[in-house]
Amino acid sequence: MTLGALDSVILFSYFLLLFGMGVYFATKNDSTEEYFLGGRRFKGWIVGLSLVGTSISSITFLAYPGDAFKTAWLRFLPNLMLPIAVIIAAYFFLPRLRRGNSTTAYEFLEERFGPSIRIYGATAFIVAQIVRVSLILYLISLVLQQITGLPAYQCILAAGIVVALYTIMGGIDAVIWTDVLQTIVLLFGGVVCLIVIAGALPGGLSQIIDVGTAHGKLAFSELKDGQLSAVSWNLSLSEKTATMMLLIGLISWLTEYSSNQNTVQRFNATKSAGEARKAMYICAAVSLPTWAFFMFLGTALYVFFEAFPAIATTEILDGTRKAEEILPYFVIHHLPDGLVGLVLAAALAAAMSSLDSSINSISTVAISDIYRRHLKKGAMDSHYLLIARLVGVVVGLIMIAGAIVLTVTETKTLQDTATILTSLLAGGLLSIYAIGFFSTRGDARHVIVGIIATMAFTLWTIMSSRGVLPDTLSYPFDLYYTGLIGNIVMFVIAYGVSLFFPFSRPPQPAS
Repeated sequence: MTLGALDSVILFSYFLLLFGMGVYFATKNDSTEEYFLGGRRFKGWIVGLSLVGTSISSITFLAYPGDAFKTAWLRFLPNLMLPIAVIIAAYFFLPRLRRGNSTTAYEFLEERFGPSIRIYGATAFIVAQIVRVSLILYLISLVLQQITGLPAYQCILAAGIVVALYTIMGGIDAVIWTDVLQTIVLLFGGVVCLIVIAGALPGGLSQIIDVGTAHGKLAFSELKDGQLSAVSWNLSLSEKTATMMLLIGLISWLTEYSSNQNTVQRFNATKSAGEARKAMYICAAVSLPTWAFFMFLGTALYVFFEAFPAIATTEILDGTRKAEEILPYFVIHHLPDGLVGLVLAAALAAAMSSLDSSINSISTVAISDIYRRHLKKGAMDSHYLLIARLVGVVVGLIMIAGAIVLTVTETKTLQDTATILTSLLAGGLLSIYAIGFFSTRGDARHVIVGIIATMAFTLWTIMSSRGVLPDTLSYPFDLYYTGLIGNIVMFVIAYGVSLFFPFSRPPQPAS
């Protein structure tokens, strides 16, 4: 398929607008304070909407509908814990993370434990984000490939270069304002798809709800042996249960609001702690119904293709094709000219709102926590600004290479993959912050022992999952729980060691 003239104009105009915003904000970036934090002048509602754009990403736009289409709503459960995590973070995490005009989330780790732990936190973030941006860029290439017919690597290059350019030029100002725009475009694109589906079905929205309920597509169920099975509410590490999914969600969101620079950097860019809390509340209030909407869109697609079956959609259900292809397939074959370009812009918005945030945050962490702190102290601010942009270029290249690698790998639904990778790379960071926030015990030595134990646990899990180890040494839990157990290992070991060895005050960071 090739885009029609109207669709091409819409898409080109959207790209031009984003590029123009990058150019405009580039003229304002005369310091690292401006490039990383926008002069700390943002209002809460702006930052809140930008956080929505960052958190929903193309995993929401493509993987959530794909997952709901193929299975049910089980993986929506972790999101229900976001409001609880936000309340905890707003009153217990935020005051500590904003203290002293901080730039990154990892400055707290040096203040509390010393420079070695700050390096660990910064490095873990950079590695995890590179994996994430590669996955997201790959997801968006699926849409571009199906609609344009171009090879996957060309689609990856096109999308990756565009988002890297405006992010590197415009800094955090471009990231936040384009994220606000992209959030609006993303939501509008999803609503358009649902309106078209409901209009085509004889029973409209009622048919979606009735058929979805009858087929178990609106339940918290898991696909096993080709059949949907309702999950229990038991506590179990050997299978997915509703209670455990909620617990995973709480741990995941607390980690997001304590150690994820994408989020903490926005808090530090606001005018005050009050504005930062407002941003957190707005993000939770908008994100939760947005995730539910895109899960419902997946259910609607299932009902639509039950009424109007197609070979491609049958292949998605039986696993021949990837679940994330369902929304692009619908867009290509069932939307009229003009709307295709609009929804494609929405899909691109979903990806770009996450990619730009991660690229800018990686640059911020690389400069603030590593380069300026340890490798080159006391240079002119203009030097650090130049290096920050060069880091953005390198991250963009790695992101593109990683997405190309994903085109030749076999995965389950990519939402599963993203969850597992995040768990494997989390490294027990939440437990380190929890010890720092709520306890006076523990120093760098204790935390390092915990890190070593957690890394050993993670390495064992990876080797076991790939069949490298014999069955007798296989992990006795569902891989979804790796991050949860890793945080328990970190806390028990680090805090436990602190009970037997004396505490020492970490060296204070250089001013």
